[in-house]
Amino acid sequence: MSVEPGKPAPAFTMKTDGGGEVSLDGLRGKKVVLYFYPKDDTPGCTKEACGFRDSIADFEAANTVLIGVSPDGVASHDKFKAKYQLPFTLGSDAEHAVAEAYGSWVEKSMYGRKYMGVDRSTFLIDETGQLKAVWRKVKVPGHVEEVLAAARDG
Repeated sequence: MSVEPGKPAPAFTMKTDGGGEVSLDGLRGKKVVLYFYPKDDTPGCTKEACGFRDSIADFEAANTVLIGVSPDGVASHDKFKAKYQLPFTLGSDAEHAVAEAYGSWVEKSMYGRKYMGVDRSTFLIDETGQLKAVWRKVKVPGHVEEVLAAARDG
């Protein structure tokens, strides 16, 4: 299935921080920003998470729920969330099934070594479960504002 605007978003169910669970079906009626990031408490991921945190009221005003997703476990998410007072759900995708469904589990390369990892990417899903916008290979500066503008438009 191709993951692009106008198509249905792949369904998901994940464990979350605080021992909870989140599913796309459970979020019908709200817009969802599903953003994939490589690792809790690393510089780029922290900056991105704090950017979303600082704009949470604007996203809520646009009837939009934020969910950050990484392969980290629930305990790691709990620490990350507490350390930076993140007011949104963090999904644990330890088996990277959700990242794979969204095309965000990719081959990466660092210092000539190839490995599989999360491609920093964001998906805006509308109230009916359709993809409204997709951002791949995200650069953190300015990204939150771009996603917020799209959430307000839809």
